[in-house]
Amino acid sequence: MTNTRPWWDEFRAKMPVVEKWAYFDHAGVAPLPQPTADVLIDFARDNAANGVADWNRWRSTVETARGLGARLLGADRDEIAVIHNTTEGINFVAEGYPWQPGDNVVTLSSEFPSNLYPWMNLASRGVEARLVAVKEERVDPAAIEKACDSRTRVLAVSWVGYLTGWRNDLLQLAEIAKRHGAFFFVDVIQGLGMFPLDVRDVPVDGLAADGHKWLLGPEGAGLFYLRKERFGQLRPIGVGWNSVRHSGDFTNTALDLKTDASRYEGGSHCLAAIAGLAKSLELLVGIGRETISQRLLEVTDRLCERLARTGLTVASCRDGERRSGIVAFDVPGRNPLEVKKECKARGVIVNARGGRMRASPHVYGNDADIDRLIDAVTASG
Repeated sequence: MTNTRPWWDEFRAKMPVVEKWAYFDHAGVAPLPQPTADVLIDFARDNAANGVADWNRWRSTVETARGLGARLLGADRDEIAVIHNTTEGINFVAEGYPWQPGDNVVTLSSEFPSNLYPWMNLASRGVEARLVAVKEERVDPAAIEKACDSRTRVLAVSWVGYLTGWRNDLLQLAEIAKRHGAFFFVDVIQGLGMFPLDVRDVPVDGLAADGHKWLLGPEGAGLFYLRKERFGQLRPIGVGWNSVRHSGDFTNTALDLKTDASRYEGGSHCLAAIAGLAKSLELLVGIGRETISQRLLEVTDRLCERLARTGLTVASCRDGERRSGIVAFDVPGRNPLEVKKECKARGVIVNARGGRMRASPHVYGNDADIDRLIDAVTASG
């Protein structure tokens, strides 16, 4: 750019965390942008001063988040529910599907527990959870195909693996699900907002993510997508006063459920968290998915180059479309948890998963952050 800072430097200026930390744990819990923090402060002050007087103002942020989530996914607004977390969204499908004894769900052995336990918990209903063996998160579609049969009702996978950042080809997996007549569910928390995903092009039936990782939102607010054609198939779970078309009319106790995905928003919303999520979504959607994706891969590619020059082995697959924002690497002869602790003492936030270091920078990360990480890791030895 001429006479102006690159857009990611402008974005960096909105991240107070950089004043103290080199931050490499967006796959864990992300720091908030200042505009998002300002919204939370505004909510707290307004609530303290006015109670419910401005409730409608804050309730409108639910619809803002819904609309931005729809734009992010290429979905219709009525296919989006604003939820509390990924686990909640997964359970909407796991507990709402019309299972019969002898049915099965196919998932991966490398999944984060939130995308395992809800399926395993169906054993008491006679449903088998088939875990396809996966090494280093490198998914073999043929092995998934082999695990599916005429009784496979759901195929549930993560878009991006949490251990090493392997990014799945969702279109290929969607085709497997379609061949077996299975509901295709995706945990998108490690990729949503960072990489393009249009549910009109990739026939995902349902997905979920909360906003406290790559979306840079507060904990307690996220998104659930359910394809319209699946509304009638799932039994609504978590039904409450806000699930009906006459919500707010408490004397009318008819169970007349909403006909869109907001039926899953059964009770009161966590309006502070949702207002924060809406602001963070506004920031990211304004940049654009392709632009964000390109920048994130540039940052992680440079990180991998520096790790390799330092003599540290990168365990993540860095081939083309398999790349993500997660970089797992080995520090030979060192306990990753100890390295993580020592890095923090040197002003670097990084994580450890599966016996390795896990670095997950965001688009505002730069070479100076990478230098700090390399120096901290090597100094810890």
